[in-house]
Amino acid sequence: MTQQQKHFNRSRASLQQAISWYASFRRHWNYPPDAKLQAAVKEDLQALREALNKLDRKAIRIATFGLVSCGKSSIINGLLGQKILQTGPFHGVTKFPQSVRWNPLNSEVEIELIDTPGLDEISGEARAKMAREVAKAADLILFVVAGDITRTEYQALSGLRIKHKPLILVFNKIDLYSERDRDRIYYQLQLLNRNYDQEDLDKIVYSEDIVMVSAKPQPIQVRVESADGTVATGWETPPPQLEQLKTALVKILQREGISLLALNSLVQAQEAETNIAQKTVKLRGKEAQHIIWKYATYKSLAVAANPIPLLDVLGGLVTDLALIRCLARLYGLPLTNHEAGNLWRKIAASSGALLLGEVTSNLILSIGKGGVALTDAFSNPSALTLYSTTASLQGAIAGYGAYVVGKVAQVYLEQGCTWGSLGASTVIAEILSQVEPNTIIYRLRQELISNQ
Repeated sequence: MTQQQKHFNRSRASLQQAISWYASFRRHWNYPPDAKLQAAVKEDLQALREALNKLDRKAIRIATFGLVSCGKSSIINGLLGQKILQTGPFHGVTKFPQSVRWNPLNSEVEIELIDTPGLDEISGEARAKMAREVAKAADLILFVVAGDITRTEYQALSGLRIKHKPLILVFNKIDLYSERDRDRIYYQLQLLNRNYDQEDLDKIVYSEDIVMVSAKPQPIQVRVESADGTVATGWETPPPQLEQLKTALVKILQREGISLLALNSLVQAQEAETNIAQKTVKLRGKEAQHIIWKYATYKSLAVAANPIPLLDVLGGLVTDLALIRCLARLYGLPLTNHEAGNLWRKIAASSGALLLGEVTSNLILSIGKGGVALTDAFSNPSALTLYSTTASLQGAIAGYGAYVVGKVAQVYLEQGCTWGSLGASTVIAEILSQVEPNTIIYRLRQELISNQ
């Protein structure tokens, strides 16, 4: 089994698990299904199903973006080898996204080339919405430019890259700009980047991902000599020069196409699961607050009443884990004891000094409290007062610690239960750790990891 097939299988299993869990009544545990909640997450559940359907069809989507008349439709026609999409000298020939099939690999993998309207043709929010929707569904983006890159193009390019999708910058009409080369385009982008964002240019585009094409070369004048020796001049249109782009695309599709598809499906699933979690947390906030206070009270009373130091610490940890699992059940998120323990460790790391201080204070106070109990000094009023004061202080600290754990757990659970052996976050991390160097996924690996 190839590495790509393993990525496909792991991604598919993750999506199946998410759909099975979130679409069933199991996720409500002992709480009655909430009609308002079910309506709120309906679109997200559909997004999970669509991601699985796209994965099963092995449909890799390549979307083109660019300004009006930059040659997006001509590039797609050139890749197809026939004129399917309308092109012309007038602005705005493409009015809405169009999808056509392409099969350069002669395989069962389905390639969809998506043509979009010019980014400067659609105004304001409508343009941004179209770009977001197409980029979200795309596995690979072709950003087409022709001539010097404008501020509008740079801003659109930056906006698309926020989606963390692999992107190829396609410089079209090189027959009109023969002096251009990849290094010069990259240098121009560096200047724009310094002027507008002052960020690392690699967050915008990588030099390895710039290709030069001429999708619809201008006619050239040629000399025509007839059989009788007469000479005339005419015009001849050269064939499209798309070899560099086609070679780059075929290499990507063969080497990492299925992995790209698997990765994008998981990112879509991760977003949908996070939306489900956030909506659930919001709609069940009152019940969550009641649970947090209840466990904080339990922990406070149990720690205050117990005279054995070690049991204080262990009992507090068990209460925290039970609180995390109870919140997960309220929100309908699948969380095992092991995962609850991992989450508690994350909370301990993020809350650092606070929880460490609680454990340390509990241990010190427990030893003092236990010492008073062992001396059988309850007959002594001053010793009893000391015991009661110590127990009350210890209980208050423990209760506050439980409250902190509950509130921080809410924040983590809001992000969606995408961990676990088949969780979207886990499988994404696996794929990113296994991709080969010098691939388009590898170049995006760091920003995808930081986005988890």
